[in-house]
Amino acid sequence: MTEERINEFRNVVPLQIRFNDVDKFGHVNNTIYFQFYDSGKTDYVSTVCKGFDWNQYAIFVVKIEVEFFAQIKGEDRIAVRTRTVHLGNKSFRLEQEIFDIDTQEVKSRCLSILVLYDLKQKQSIPFPDEWRQAIRDYDGIL
Repeated sequence: MTEERINEFRNVVPLQIRFNDVDKFGHVNNTIYFQFYDSGKTDYVSTVCKGFDWNQYAIFVVKIEVEFFAQIKGEDRIAVRTRTVHLGNKSFRLEQEIFDIDTQEVKSRCLSILVLYDLKQKQSIPFPDEWRQAIRDYDGIL
């Protein structure tokens, strides 16, 4: 991965591999990757959308595509990086990568489409202008 590509991601969260995340072959189970991506998504929204109230709103995945490039071993030092690549009215597209902190090797990449959901109204809603602008500013989206 080139340094230019790495710099496109501003949000990076170190991940902890737990004993029960690893299968009998010493590799992280594929289902755990989704938990890692969820941790990155949650941190991203909390960091970028100041004042996000998790008791009022949720971010729901409506489509997800994951590619696995290399196994993650129990002793690896990994992190997830997250950025918005498209911002619509009620949905946005996130690109995420789980990578080795020491080598920068990308272990897995995820593209997901998410919607903002109002838990009280029980429906998806448009992003408030304040958060739309915050996402644009953070990730340099026009």
